[in-house]
Amino acid sequence: MNRTVLGAFGALLLAAAGLFWWQGRAVIPPGKLPALALAGPNDTALPNADGKGLQGPALPEVDEVTKEQRRFDRVDRNRDARVTREEMLAPRVALFRKLDVDGNNLLTFDEWSVKTSNRFKGADANGDGNLNRSEFATTKPKPKLHPDCKCNAAPRKPGAKPQIAPQAPSDEDGEPAE
Repeated sequence: MNRTVLGAFGALLLAAAGLFWWQGRAVIPPGKLPALALAGPNDTALPNADGKGLQGPALPEVDEVTKEQRRFDRVDRNRDARVTREEMLAPRVALFRKLDVDGNNLLTFDEWSVKTSNRFKGADANGDGNLNRSEFATTKPKPKLHPDCKCNAAPRKPGAKPQIAPQAPSDEDGEPAE
């Protein structure tokens, strides 16, 4: 029964589509074309422009700044067309100050390895200065979640497991291994 109804509906749909297609291809008789509104007796002639001796406006000037020039300009803070050592190292100062906890401009091993030290202290649950297997397992770096697609980040369905991208090898601080 359902097949018969669906077949009949499909046949009617195809017939309607064919009718619309056939009507769309119909030719309008030349006598029924709308008259053109002409302003004067010579307006039936096509415009003629040979373009000899004519010139359009000049193209706008574009300042060609290459990627390397933009990078140089970001580093050259005082705009003297020279990059000093201080200007070159300036972006790294904030990172150094973050590690230099005591502010003496000397980076000790403990300051440099503070991330690992803090991780060790946090994992040492019983405070004995040693990590057993279960305590050490808590120091495992957490995987970073990456969206499946960078286009129109749609919310995930409830209960769906997040996609975890494979990680590059890392050292004990979680920094990329060289």
